[in-house]
Amino acid sequence: MVTNIQAVRVTGTKPTDKIYYHHSEFMGGLKQIDYKTLAIKKPGEALRLAVKGMLPRTKLGTDMLRRLKIQSGEVSSSK
Repeated sequence: MVTNIQAVRVTGTKPTDKIYYHHSEFMGGLKQIDYKTLAIKKPGEALRLAVKGMLPRTKLGTDMLRRLKIQSGEVSSSK
C-alpha cells in the first residue's frame, strides 16, 4: 500500500519531458500526456504505471498489480 501520494517528487525536467503514451486501437489513435498533466488529473496513475513497467507480463504480474493500493493523503495506522 502506498499512502500520501502528494509527497512524490520528480527531479529535473521530468514533469514536462516525461510523456506517457497509449493507443485507442483506431487509426491515428495514439494519445500522449505529460507527467505534469497526469499528476494533476490522476495523482496515483504515474506511480501505478511505473510499478506496472517493473512487473512481469504474466498472470502473476497482473495479480501483483491488482493488489497495489495507492491512496492520497495520510492514513494513520492503529496498531
